[in-house]
Amino acid sequence: MDRRVFLDTLAGGLLTAPLSAEAQQAGKLARIGVLYPGGAAPLAPRMEAFRQGLRDHGYVEGTTIAIDVRYADGRTERLPQLAAELVQRNASVIATSGDRATRVVQEATTTIPIVAFTDDLVGAGLVASHAHPAGNTTGISILSTQLNLKRLELLKEIAPKVSRVAALWDPATGASQLKAMEVAGRSLAVQVQVLEVRSSEDFEGAFRAAKKERAGALNVLASPLLASYSTTIIDLAARSRLPAIYQWREHAEAGGLISYGPNLLETWRQTGLLVGKVLKGAKPADLPVEQPTKFELVVNLKTAKALGLTIPQSVLARADEIIQ
Repeated sequence: MDRRVFLDTLAGGLLTAPLSAEAQQAGKLARIGVLYPGGAAPLAPRMEAFRQGLRDHGYVEGTTIAIDVRYADGRTERLPQLAAELVQRNASVIATSGDRATRVVQEATTTIPIVAFTDDLVGAGLVASHAHPAGNTTGISILSTQLNLKRLELLKEIAPKVSRVAALWDPATGASQLKAMEVAGRSLAVQVQVLEVRSSEDFEGAFRAAKKERAGALNVLASPLLASYSTTIIDLAARSRLPAIYQWREHAEAGGLISYGPNLLETWRQTGLLVGKVLKGAKPADLPVEQPTKFELVVNLKTAKALGLTIPQSVLARADEIIQ
């Protein structure tokens, strides 16, 4: 071989070898997309719980996986664009939160596996059934529709004279929760007033409408958008002097009156576990839809006192946590 050609070839090899090794290493990382419709990225404790679920399967961010998070900044109209970005980045799996985010990813791809964390996967028509999801989607249904009856019952226990309850609702989550609320309301002789919230600009008007119609209490329905604006909702409920029930214990801990629902961090970990199963080769169609395994009742007595409410002993006795 000509000496100059040999040296040029050797030099080229030395220059390209590290890049090739780096590219090869990068190629080993399974890319996980996360699509979140909230007003900000998922809070750090939630993402850490998600990573823990992945670590339980041996997947470590930066070593064997890369995680791409996309959030809608409170504007659900951005979700199709964000879903397309994750598809274009060749995600191995896409984890979604909420009905709307799940649907737009389903519209963007029929081949990339989707693990959804939603209110009611079957009720929203996102999968065929709990036992046999079919298609490229499985996930966790957090039983929001079924739990609305329980939340309404708790509000009636706390404020027995209430005859009208406002329901803060994000239309992007679908109508199944509203139907459950209406059924629950009829069974408890409570009129339900629906307050639509599509963005952060709608909250003030929603609470004015509740006051105008003399709602006696508030049920904050499940929604990633509503959850991401929990501080605003808690503040407005306090100013409106409305006893309010929330889904997640974090909201009661932040000043909300009462919460009843699944353990949020455990549900994020459960989502990570399902993503890990898919990365190991399981097909979404073969993975039954899961449900939460732990539910928590949290009461904030400081907020109750500020509202002039006495929480019945029957409620306190069932509480998993009482905030003084």
